[in-house]
Amino acid sequence: MSNAIQWVRSFIFIVIAYFLMLVIAIVFLPWALFDRRGAFAAAHAWCKWVRWSARWMVGLDTEIRGTPPTGEVLIVGKHQSFLDIILIYSAVPRGKFIMKKELIWAPIVGQYGKMMGCIAVDRGKRGAAIKKMVAEVNAGRRDPGQLIIFPQGTRVEPGDKKPYKIGSAVLYGEMGTDCVPVACNVGMFWPAHGIMRRKGTAVIEFLPTIKPGLSTKEFMATLENTIETHSNALMDEARAQLSR
Repeated sequence: MSNAIQWVRSFIFIVIAYFLMLVIAIVFLPWALFDRRGAFAAAHAWCKWVRWSARWMVGLDTEIRGTPPTGEVLIVGKHQSFLDIILIYSAVPRGKFIMKKELIWAPIVGQYGKMMGCIAVDRGKRGAAIKKMVAEVNAGRRDPGQLIIFPQGTRVEPGDKKPYKIGSAVLYGEMGTDCVPVACNVGMFWPAHGIMRRKGTAVIEFLPTIKPGLSTKEFMATLENTIETHSNALMDEARAQLSR
């Protein structure tokens, strides 16, 4: 019975969250069309609402650990569900994502993504996608912000393993800026698929900065070890909560 009640609460939460996404998008649209700050403000407003409402609607608290960057950096994060996107974005002032090309056509998300300067790539054309990422990052340097990429290229459910792709290393070398890894355990509470949202505290953690200058091999090894080690520790915390 308790699971059924939680499922219903989760369903109501999801419906309201997407309805509010539409409302906020419409309210902020006049500002966003003429000033990119309006698009950032709309996204931050929605992320803030989701975090606040998840706490009392489904019993899901969220926590951001570490120090979120505010300057021109590359953020490379573990991706388990939509919630890690929400938490990372809510923590930085001018985030923009490397995202799959199909999302450009998604209602609201695609339009606002373009206004915020997100970069769409075709994941099926690896070499061309990397060249496009590098070219668009270089072209966008006049508009500072925090470029966010998920190195495994897709959502990875807790316990699953997928390789880290070379794109993040190419961007790291090309941009010549600090890289901030991000670990998470959010998939334990907000899964990639399905309705159920579980009670507990979902965490993302901004980890120590990887400075410029590493070789591709050194960077990839450091990045994967850092993110996976800390994500595994956070998931152990989550399992302890869920087992109570």
